[in-house]
Amino acid sequence: MPLILASRPNAYSGSPLDRAAHLRDNEAWIAAAMDSPDALFAPVWRARNLMRGMADGRPEAVFLSGAAAAALHLQGWPDGGIWAFLGMQGPQPVFCVDLSPEDRPLPDLPSELGAFTDLRSVAGMLPNEEASILAHARGLMHWRTKHRFCGVCGAACTPKSAGHSTQCTGCGVSHFPRTDPAVIMLVHDGERCLLGHSKRFPNSTMYSTLAGFVEPGETLEEAVAREVFEEAGVRVTNVQYHSSQPWPFPASIMLGFYAEATTTEITIDPEEIADARWFTRDDLRRHKDLGFTLPRGDSIASRLIADWMAAE
Repeated sequence: MPLILASRPNAYSGSPLDRAAHLRDNEAWIAAAMDSPDALFAPVWRARNLMRGMADGRPEAVFLSGAAAAALHLQGWPDGGIWAFLGMQGPQPVFCVDLSPEDRPLPDLPSELGAFTDLRSVAGMLPNEEASILAHARGLMHWRTKHRFCGVCGAACTPKSAGHSTQCTGCGVSHFPRTDPAVIMLVHDGERCLLGHSKRFPNSTMYSTLAGFVEPGETLEEAVAREVFEEAGVRVTNVQYHSSQPWPFPASIMLGFYAEATTTEITIDPEEIADARWFTRDDLRRHKDLGFTLPRGDSIASRLIADWMAAE
């Protein structure tokens, strides 16, 4: 089968920000940027992002201006709080700040400005540029809130590089944000593709591509072959890269592939998936009539399926 190219960008990609890494260690510049009325702030509260327009099905990200942040005391909120510099959007510095310690994160925020919402529930309706910034903020704040102590000696860590690293106050070792690579793959035999249903899926009728984390000491191609065999008992070859997707839920990068099956008998691992089946393209087009659903449009799994269907 010829190489299948990505038809369009995946959700959470296409950030409009210049990450401006060269500015992160300039403490005077960062302090001035945080105090600037031109600064934008993306607040995160308990892994949720601030959005409005959900009620009418037209969600949009809410970024607080520097003036609003000053009124709400967000710059460095609270003293010693968790924040990070995300980058530059044109002339405007963009920051994120975590408000999770507060039961009422923004008590003075007018209700019409929005509410804190799970990004995954609306990402398919958000412009990619907005979704990518919110995902960036969510992922970085997750790392900062979950890695406050040194994994080497257990001492407290202090933030460095405008929130992009920490340094242990005990042994002095530096720590950096963690991103876990995961492979996600559509396995096919030319005319059919292999999809599985996981017990973890929130939708009891959904079938999706197989996926799993990369283990130490293996290539991405080896991870694809291992995960497919472990979960479905199918052997594969000709592993081809398709595209990638940031997936900060909580801290992954999804690496999408196609793989050709060399065996077709399915033997599932019941600890991993509840069912796996071969589907034709016609089955996928008629999935509602056949009583099953496919992944949400914001997922790379949906893109892998759609591009394979279009490549017949």
